Parts: sequence; structure tokens; C-alpha cells
Amino acid sequence: MQPLFSRRIAGALLALLALLPVAALADYPDRPITIVVPFPPGGSPDVLARLLGPKVSEVLKQPFLVDNKGGATGAIGLAHTAKAAPDGYTIVIATASSLGTNPAVAKVPFDPVKDFTPIGLIALEPMGLAVHPSVKASSVRELIALAKAKPGGLNMASFGTGSVSHLSGELFNSMAGTKMTHVPYKGAAPATADLMAGQVDLMFNSISVFVAPAKAGKLRMLATAGTSRSPALPDLPTVAESGVPGFEAATWHALLGPAGLPPDIVALLAREFGRAMNLPEIKEKIFAMSLEPQGMNPAQLSATLQRDVAKWKRIVSEANIKLD
Repeated sequence: MQPLFSRRIAGALLALLALLPVAALADYPDRPITIVVPFPPGGSPDVLARLLGPKVSEVLKQPFLVDNKGGATGAIGLAHTAKAAPDGYTIVIATASSLGTNPAVAKVPFDPVKDFTPIGLIALEPMGLAVHPSVKASSVRELIALAKAKPGGLNMASFGTGSVSHLSGELFNSMAGTKMTHVPYKGAAPATADLMAGQVDLMFNSISVFVAPAKAGKLRMLATAGTSRSPALPDLPTVAESGVPGFEAATWHALLGPAGLPPDIVALLAREFGRAMNLPEIKEKIFAMSLEPQGMNPAQLSATLQRDVAKWKRIVSEANIKLD
């Protein structure tokens, strides 16, 4: 039997160890925090970092520094974050393309699931499906019938081989039983321009890209690709309710840290970024970007990431997609 004195010492040590995470959190942060944006300035991830960072800084009393490390569809900035110390001073805003689709088609210097700690989803934007007005389809069901009547006859634009735009179309082909010809472009702008000009027949892209051209009659939106209708377009049905049950394709923005980020720091960052997103002036600006603010739930992001990585790997394999 242990002497009473030894047991008391052991108990005191255990109690002290239990308090260590709290003590560590009490000192965090004590210097500036870097938000890595793995894309050039001006895009949605950059705008979100610069919107949210100052609001979180007001509470945590340390500045949030935005570090744009663009290139390789986000792989450069993500690799930098994966190698950073898991101390909460380097975090990253990633996207569905950089962590979901790009690792499915390209060799990247990180594992999209194992090398990061999910902090939470910031915002979600379902993809939209649009056709040129000359395409004789006013609904998803009519488009499927048209595509099946002439396999390979419809040209499907995307903003790049292996992009979320491309893989959304291949997912549609797989689930709807259609065969449409993929036409890749170097970016969303030229792809959308050719869609409006009638050079291609259809395209999956972020719904925000399609709204203005649709209002001008330059293209026709058939559906959104979320699990439910978009608050921005409540009268537009989803692909899932229009003949392809279970179809979902979305682009998202999320906050992550390196693998091994302590749970107490994860909880603190998730709480404060979630609070910032719920500020009326911030929420209004996020909605104005055609994004849907999310709840900054680490478990939700973990499930979303694992699901998307598996889904896009399957589609890449089935469609035999290879980068040039």
C-alpha cells in the first residue's frame, strides 16, 4: 500500500496536470496570429480573412495578420500551414477546391485530412447549374433527357480540369446517367463568357457568378446544387429535387490549423470566429457575397472534409480524370 503522503503528492500532481491546458490557454494569444490565405488578394478567402480577423482581434487583444501565399490551387499556402507549429499562431482559410478537389487530381505535399486540425466552416456556397438560352431545356429533367438523347452532344464548360466546377459536372454525369463533353477553361471568367456567348452549352459554377447574367437573359439557371434551396434564390429548385436525388456540390470556406492543434485553442478560435460571423454587419457582408454563414463547428468541418475528399476521389477515378 502506498504511504498516505505519497498518495497526496500523486493526487496533487494529477490535479496540477489537469490545470495545465487551462493555464496554457490563459496565455494564448500573447503575440500576433497569422491567417494564411492560400490564394492571391481579392478573392473570397482573402475578403473573409480581412472581415473576420479584426473582429476576433477586438476580443483576443492580438492582431490577425493576413498572409497571402497563392499558387498551385492553394497547395503552397496549405503546405506552409501543415508544417507550422500547432500552437494556434498559424491558421489557414481553405476552400473546397484547395482541400477537396485539388488533392483528388494533383500530387500535393500534404494529406488534406491528417495534416490539419478542423476549426470550423466559415461559409458555404452551393454550385449552380446554368445553360445557354439556346439549349432546349428549362429544367434539370429536360436537360437529362436532352443529354441522354445525344450522348456527348452537350458541351460542359468548367474553369479547369479537376476543378470543383469540372468535378460537379462529372458527379452529375455519374448520378444522372448522362454523358456530356467536358470543355476546360483557364478560369471562371473565360468559361462564363463563352457560356453566355453560346460557345458551350452548360456549366456548374458558384451561384453568385450566374445571378447577374441570368437576370440579363444571357443564360438560364436550372438549379442550385445544395442540400436545400439557397436563401438568395428561394424559387430555384435544387438538382436533388429535380431528378437527381442525393446530388450535392458546393464550394466552402473553412478555418483550419496544423495537425495537433490543442482542443482548447480550437474551441476558443471556433467560438470567437463564430461570434464574429454572427455580428449583423459581418453577416450582411457575407450574404452579399452570395455565401451562407456557417456555425464554426469543428466536428461539422471534419465530417464535410472527409466526405468531400472521398467523394471527389471516387469521381476522379470513375471519370479517369488526369491533369495534362
